[in-house]
Amino acid sequence: MTTDELQVQRRDGVVEVVFNRPERRNAFTSAMYAGMRELCDELSTDTSTRVLVLRGAGGKAFAAGNEISDFLDRDAVAYEESIRELLVALFELPQVTIAAVEGVCVGGGLAVATHCDLRIATPESRFGYPIARTLGNALSASIVYRCATVFGESLTREMLLTSRLTSADRAYAVGAVMAVVADLDAEVNAVVDGLLHASGVTLRATKAQLTARATLLEAEPDSDKELLAEVYTGTDFAEGVRAFLAKEKPAFGS
Repeated sequence: MTTDELQVQRRDGVVEVVFNRPERRNAFTSAMYAGMRELCDELSTDTSTRVLVLRGAGGKAFAAGNEISDFLDRDAVAYEESIRELLVALFELPQVTIAAVEGVCVGGGLAVATHCDLRIATPESRFGYPIARTLGNALSASIVYRCATVFGESLTREMLLTSRLTSADRAYAVGAVMAVVADLDAEVNAVVDGLLHASGVTLRATKAQLTARATLLEAEPDSDKELLAEVYTGTDFAEGVRAFLAKEKPAFGS
């Protein structure tokens, strides 16, 4: 599963994944999502790994959403569903998961980060879902609910409805990130070291309890797939993709 774009490094008790597309702000491709899903399936039964760390290459982005060209040759609703299934697999891992955020963390990048247990950020990091001004698409309800759990409902509404990005300091103020530090590597290493010396039984039991609670609170409504189908087959999404690929400002009509 290690590729040029998705680099997986292993050491005793720790797996670290680097999203390695710095020229595209580490935007996720379908192949990267498939690789992450394969890794999650492996880690779900791996009792030797305690911690999973996710981070982006290049210093400018954790991940800036999805590779938009991937939407051109596939069913967008099915693609959204496959992403949601990956996020569930990530969230349900028995390992403690850490998003080490440096730079922009938006769209699919924010979805991945909010499905981790812990988030650590640099002062320049920014978070958001600017999809109303860029693509004219929509998120699965469970992704919206997870963001509201992590960032709070008011800030989630602000990010989604105004398309404004949230600073690292503000994310820290609402508890969405556990630390804002200039030396990201040092803080991540300190947290990982503490986790490796903690009781694995306690960590796994606590994660199972929190996951069960979130599953109850963040279940998507029965109508969600129909809502997404309406959005992804509509004119705004078609215009958003066209404009994005043409590097133009979209002219949404509805």
